[in-house]
Amino acid sequence: MPACDFKVLLEPDETDGYVVSCPSLPGCSTQGDTIAAALASIREAIELCLEDLQAQGETLPDPSGVLVGRIVITR
Repeated sequence: MPACDFKVLLEPDETDGYVVSCPSLPGCSTQGDTIAAALASIREAIELCLEDLQAQGETLPDPSGVLVGRIVITR
C-alpha cells in the first residue's frame, strides 16, 4: 500500500491524556496519556482498521478527502 496521509484529531481527555480519532475511518479512535502516546496508538489503530477493511474486501478510504480548517469566533 502506498503512503497515505491520514488526518487525526487530538483532544484533551476529560480526566487525563488525549483522545485521538481519524475522520477518514469512522469509529477509529483511541487515547494516550501524552500526545506522543496518543499518536502512536492511533497509528496502530489506523493500520488495524485498514487491515480489517482489506480482509473484508472493502475499498480503502481516500484520506485526501478530509480537509483541515478552522473557524475563529470573537465576541
